[in-house]
Amino acid sequence: MEISKLGEFGLIHHLTDDIKAKNTSTLMGVGDDCAVLHYPDKEVLVTTDMLMEGVHFDLTYIDMQHLGYKAAMVNLSDIFAMNGTPCQMVVSIALSKRFQVEDLEQFYSGLRLACDKWGVDIVGGDTTSSLTGLAISITCIGEAAKEDIVFRSGAKDTDLICVSGDLGASYMGLQLLEREKSVYYQQVEEARKKGNRNALEQLAQFQPDFAGKEYLIQRQICPEARGDIIQTLREQGIHPTSMMDISDGLSSELMHICERSGCGCRVYEKNIPIDYQTAVMAEELNMNVTTCALNGGEDYELLFTVSIGDYEKVDALEGVRVIGHITAENLGKMLVSRDGQEFALQAQGWNPLKS
Repeated sequence: MEISKLGEFGLIHHLTDDIKAKNTSTLMGVGDDCAVLHYPDKEVLVTTDMLMEGVHFDLTYIDMQHLGYKAAMVNLSDIFAMNGTPCQMVVSIALSKRFQVEDLEQFYSGLRLACDKWGVDIVGGDTTSSLTGLAISITCIGEAAKEDIVFRSGAKDTDLICVSGDLGASYMGLQLLEREKSVYYQQVEEARKKGNRNALEQLAQFQPDFAGKEYLIQRQICPEARGDIIQTLREQGIHPTSMMDISDGLSSELMHICERSGCGCRVYEKNIPIDYQTAVMAEELNMNVTTCALNGGEDYELLFTVSIGDYEKVDALEGVRVIGHITAENLGKMLVSRDGQEFALQAQGWNPLKS
C-alpha cells in the first residue's frame, strides 16, 4: 500500500491506534498535540538519537523490523547508562516515496518489540517526507531517584573499571556485512559487463556466507540494551561511581569518563572480553582484535566504575569483567599490553563529524 493512500494522520492511526500505556507516568500518549507525562517523585531522564540512512545503517543488509528494534535499543541503552528506567519514547521518521505502508509496519513491529521488552510506552512523534533517504529520530524519556543517577563524572582513584558482555563483535559483524555486500556488487558488475542475463538472474538469489559467524551479525543488526545488568547491580547492592554505554568504542568512552572525572586509568589488554567469533573474524581480515575491541563501537555494553570495596561482589557477577582501574590524572590513560608494556589510549572510535 502506498503511504499517500493513508496520508500522514492516517498512517499515524494505522501504526499507533492499538498502543496502550504501560506506565502510570503516561497520562496521554499518541493522539494529541503533546504527550502528557507525570513524574511527582522522580528525576526525569531524556536522551535522543538520530539515525541516517547511509551513515548509521544500510538497508542493503538490515531489514525494517531489525532497524526498528535497533533504533529503539540504542536509545534505551542511554537511559540504562544513567542507571535509570526507560518509560516513554517519541519516534520521528522522514521517508521517501520508495517506502510503502508495509515497510513502516515492519519498522514499528521491531520498535514495539524492543519497547515491550522493557515496558516502554510510545507516546508520539512526527512523520515527514525526505528527498535523501530514510531518517529516524528517537527521543527516550526515563526516570530515576536522584540518589540513584550515575554520571560520567564520578570515577575516583583506585575505582575498578568494569564492562559487561564482550567487545568488538558488532564491528566485526559490520565488516562481514560490508565484505559480503562488496562480493555481491562485484559479481553483479562482472555479469553486466559480460551481458550475462542468466548470471544476473541467479544473483537475485545471492546468499551471503555467514556460516559460523551468526553471533557477529546478531550483534550488529540486533543489539541489546543491557537493562539486565542494571537490574543485577541493583539486586547485588552495587552502585557504580560512573557509567556509560559503549556506542562509539571502549577507548573513546573510557576517555570521556576520565576527562569528566579528572582522573587517569590503566586498562589491561588481557582482561578485555572478546568472543571467539570476533577473534576468528579479526584474524580472517588481518585485523588486530584488541584494536577492534577498543575502537569498534556499537557494542551497547555498559562501561562502569565501582569502588574497590565492591571487588568481590562485582567479580562474582556473570557477564561482567573487571578490565582495569582508575588512577590519578597525572598518570595518564594507559593500555597495558599482554607483555606488560604501556601505551597511551587513543580515542579512535566512531566520530560522525570528523573528516
